[in-house]
Amino acid sequence: MSDEEWFDIFDEAMRPIGTAARSEVHARGHWHRSFHCWLARPADGGLMVRFQRRASGKDTFPDCFDITVAGHLAAGETHRDAAREIREEIGLDIPFEKLTFLFEHRSVREGIARGVPFIDREISRVYGALSDAPLDSFRLQIEETAGIYEADADSLIALFEGRLPELTAEGRVPGAGGRELRPAVERVTPDLFVPREPSYYLDVFRRLQRLSAPDRS
Repeated sequence: MSDEEWFDIFDEAMRPIGTAARSEVHARGHWHRSFHCWLARPADGGLMVRFQRRASGKDTFPDCFDITVAGHLAAGETHRDAAREIREEIGLDIPFEKLTFLFEHRSVREGIARGVPFIDREISRVYGALSDAPLDSFRLQIEETAGIYEADADSLIALFEGRLPELTAEGRVPGAGGRELRPAVERVTPDLFVPREPSYYLDVFRRLQRLSAPDRS
C-alpha cells in the first residue's frame, strides 16, 4: 500500500467530489485545501516577518522562499488539525487558538518540478501569529524546509510594490546532520518567492503589521 498522502478534492464551487492521492491531485489540477501560517516578531518598533525556503525535494516550487509554515489538509482534516504543521515543520508549539485568521485565498499555479508537470489549485485559509521565538530555537523538518529567514515588514512591502529591488534577510539553515542550525544570509527578490500575485504577499504583510499594532493605519 502506498504511503502517499490523500486529499479531499472539490469542484470549482468547492463542493466535495471525493478524495485523491497527492500525485493525482497535482497532475490533474484538482481543487484542494491548504493551511497557511505566517509568523512575525515585533522588534524595535517594527515587525520582522519570518519565511522559509522550501526544500529542494518538494514536488512543487522547490528551493523557493515561502510562507513560514504551510501544508495541505489530508483527507478528513480540518484547519485546526492542519496546525500540526507548525510543530512538524519548524518545531514551535503554537496552539491553533493563538492564530488569527487573516483571509481566504484561491490560487492556480502551474509548473514543472524535477521534470514532472503539475497544476496546483488550492483554496487556502491564511493565519498569522506573533512570536518572539529566536531563530536558533526553530527545529526544521529538513524534508520540507531548507531554511528559515526574517526581514522587516516595511522592506518586504517595498519589495513587492517594486520600490525596492532586493533586500538581505538573515536566517538559519540546517548544519551537519540536519539538526543544529547555522547562520545564513540571503539576497531576496520577489521572483525567489513561490509565484503568487503580489497582492497576496502585500495583504499578508500589512495584516501582520495591524496584528502587531492594531491602531496602525
